[in-house]
Amino acid sequence: MLSGERKEGGSPRFGKLHLPVGLWINSPRKQLAKLGRRWPSAASVKSSSSDTGSRSSEPLPPPPPHVELRRVGAVKAAGGASGSRAKRISQLFRGSGTGATGSGGAGGPATPGGAQRWASEKKLPELSAGVAPEPPLATRATAPPGVLKIFGAGLASGANYKSVLATARSTARELVAEALERYGLAGSPAGSPGESSCVDAFALCDALGRPAAGDVGSGDWRAEHLRVLGDSERPLLVQELWRARPGWARRFELRGREEARRLEQEAFGAADSDGTGAPSWRPQKNRSRAASGGAALASPGPGSGSGPPAGSGGKERSENLSLRRSVSELSLQGRRRRQQERRQQALSMAPGAADAQIGPADPSDFDQLTQCLIQAPSNRPYFLLLQGYQDAQDFVVYVMTREQHVFGRGGNSSARGGSPAPYVDTFLNAPDILPRHCTVRAGPEPPAMVRPSRGAPVTHNGCLLLREAELHPGDLLGLGEHFLFMYKDPRSGGSGPARPPWLPARPGAAPPGPGWAFSCRLCGRGLQERGEALAAYLDGREPVLRFRPREEEALLGEIVRAAAAGAGDLPPLGPATLLALCVQHSARELELGHLPRLLGRLARLIKEAVWEKIKEIGDRQPENHPEGVPEVPLTPEAVSVELRPLMLWMANTTELLSFVQEKVLEMEKEADQEDPQLCNDLELCDEAMALLDEVIMCTFQQSVYYLTKTLYSTLPALLDSNPFTAGAELPGPGADLGAMPPGLRPTLGVFQAALELTSQCELHPDLVSQTFGYLFFFSNASLLNSLMERGQGRPFYQWSRAVQIRTNLDLVLDWLQGAGLGDIATEFFRKLSIAVNLLCVPRTSLLKASWSSLRTDHPTLTPAQLHHLLSHYQLGPGRGPPPAWDPPTAERDAVDTGDIFESFSSHPPLILPLGSSRLRLTGPVTDDALHRELRRLRRLLWDLEQQELPANHRHGPPVATPP
Repeated sequence: MLSGERKEGGSPRFGKLHLPVGLWINSPRKQLAKLGRRWPSAASVKSSSSDTGSRSSEPLPPPPPHVELRRVGAVKAAGGASGSRAKRISQLFRGSGTGATGSGGAGGPATPGGAQRWASEKKLPELSAGVAPEPPLATRATAPPGVLKIFGAGLASGANYKSVLATARSTARELVAEALERYGLAGSPAGSPGESSCVDAFALCDALGRPAAGDVGSGDWRAEHLRVLGDSERPLLVQELWRARPGWARRFELRGREEARRLEQEAFGAADSDGTGAPSWRPQKNRSRAASGGAALASPGPGSGSGPPAGSGGKERSENLSLRRSVSELSLQGRRRRQQERRQQALSMAPGAADAQIGPADPSDFDQLTQCLIQAPSNRPYFLLLQGYQDAQDFVVYVMTREQHVFGRGGNSSARGGSPAPYVDTFLNAPDILPRHCTVRAGPEPPAMVRPSRGAPVTHNGCLLLREAELHPGDLLGLGEHFLFMYKDPRSGGSGPARPPWLPARPGAAPPGPGWAFSCRLCGRGLQERGEALAAYLDGREPVLRFRPREEEALLGEIVRAAAAGAGDLPPLGPATLLALCVQHSARELELGHLPRLLGRLARLIKEAVWEKIKEIGDRQPENHPEGVPEVPLTPEAVSVELRPLMLWMANTTELLSFVQEKVLEMEKEADQEDPQLCNDLELCDEAMALLDEVIMCTFQQSVYYLTKTLYSTLPALLDSNPFTAGAELPGPGADLGAMPPGLRPTLGVFQAALELTSQCELHPDLVSQTFGYLFFFSNASLLNSLMERGQGRPFYQWSRAVQIRTNLDLVLDWLQGAGLGDIATEFFRKLSIAVNLLCVPRTSLLKASWSSLRTDHPTLTPAQLHHLLSHYQLGPGRGPPPAWDPPTAERDAVDTGDIFESFSSHPPLILPLGSSRLRLTGPVTDDALHRELRRLRRLLWDLEQQELPANHRHGPPVATPP
């Protein structure tokens, strides 16, 4: 049984989070208060410049009190928000009920309980009425600033960047003015018209890039994306809230406004021309400007001045409202022009487009047209949707991104205890789609394999799919009642076969096989052609036996009944072959849960048939005979007739068990491991195979029982008969049974009957060896016990009698060697042979031997057996054993307490043969008797099917037209 291993520690484990020195652990508000005491005011701090190269790994300066600058990985450890960008943006749009500054940020201690929260998903016009007024310029000037680097290598020689002081409220225009002052380009005093014109000529740009290849640590820069910041955007917030991807870096550059606009327009044009869309930061452009604008969208209240001098509130408000635009007007014009060109190209591909009048540009119409122009992948398999469930939600092409692709409905959790839902690659929203419906595996080499989940309705080229099957390019795959896909694999170099298999057959084409009559009815053939195909199946020699589940019980019962009755001239393994055909049909054609039920029913039928046969033999050969009636010993011929049915069932059950094991292993490999019914199916299969094991054990036990019962009456002749009769010559190796001495013929007759019986029943070679191994074990133990017992009361242990026993034993071993059983016989008769060899030692040599030498020369004999033979050996009248034969003190206990008889319970265990089954279910059936039985069963199934139809719809068995 399969059982999935559950890894310890199912919940994810997180390592300890080590915070840098610059991150806060306690309340941000308290830390900012301490930070404010350490930092001087803005008026007393002079910004400093640095001519050294910037490094992306340089830590950020301590943040100002109006915003918490935290690293992404330390947000949760700091006890703040969840770290998501949407939640951090939403904190910027909270109104302050008190209107005081330094409240600790959004959600800080100073925020009143009734303050209104604004979600980041709302549109910007909805935010303008609920945002608190911007604090006055004097308040912002006294806030603790942060250091921001502004690069402008082209503005002054020898300077890489200039450091300026900035707060969360500092706008891009303010920082441009301060940077120009640091670069020495602002020639007019602050607030003069000359400064305003100088600031308008420059723009602050948000540049994305990466270090130059091959010189990462040198500080060389290679900018790849550029965006012009609006005058009212907050660069410090942009730097914190929108971070660059791994491997990229962000910095702020000071460029001429016209040059910056031109570079930005070229960047957008390059992104549109290569068909990949805008860069990764472009879709966030609108949101970044809106979020960084923050409270500037509100109408300025009394006394609230920021940025330009007093009197320019209308201009500032119009600039703030323009933040909703994601690109400049110049970029919009170029983009609209390119979209119009692409729209006209798309419309030109539609039928009748040359005569159609192109109307004004409609962005939504253009997006729909571009979505219709789909180009399939060229290096991955994919599925083309032919029929779906919801046209508005279904896609046209479903690409396989992994080697194994799973179709399913998905869901939050499975039905078993709320466990996580299974992994699904393609979600199909239909009521008859299971959470895990179908799995397709497409490796580097064709063909692909498709396997349905248990209970999932799946069709393959119009036929119901119940097992794993090959999936070729051009095949149709139906999932449920709504979805229909065509499988494509551009890696194969073509679109599949020239003629898909699901197309109707051409007129005059040969039928695809006997099973065609039971499959698709839309094959384009007439009634006569179908009748001929059905007749070819009923009389054919193909090893196929098709049936419906409702006819299974009658079919299995008929096969077992015919095998038990010995009807017909079936070959020895014919019943196993017919039953294996039933198992093969269930494993290939019927639903997944049918095979375990069939195996259980089959095993029970075989067990009942074997038990009935054992009772019949027991009635004819009772254990206890009535008093006064002499027991007639079994002859080899009688025991052969009695044991033939049991031996046939043992041979057939052994081959059937090997075949069933192969099918169960295949089912286990092909089945979905996440199927909740898989373990139950495997348990049912194990129970069925356990019943088949029991049948084999029982038939083996009964067979050896009756064989040893017959041997029991013939074995004493090996100790009593004299092979050296007057005028008789000893037969050589390989002699016939009739040439053997009369005293050995009954025993050898039993061995010969058992050998012929196992050969006629085609018993597995391993079971043949174990059967004779048990017979030889019994013969050895029985003869040795008789030898030990008969030597106690009368003179038996003497050299002349030992020579006769040795000769009889050699003749038996030679005959068994000629029958191919010499190795097994030599192994199991070893103890008897050594005991007889001891008695065959000449008396003079035996008197010279000591106990230790005899123990060395006869190791298989126990101390008690050796002492028994020596103590009862006939040395002559009045002579006892010599003192040299006495056992030493160390072995005296073993001699006194040891048993001189062999135990029959130490027989070798029965080991069932492992490996592939000897049944051959490929190729035509060559045995005529098996073919006749196969035809009879097919017509029986046809009759059972016809009996379910009304009388006026029944047909007789079709007759094939002779060629």
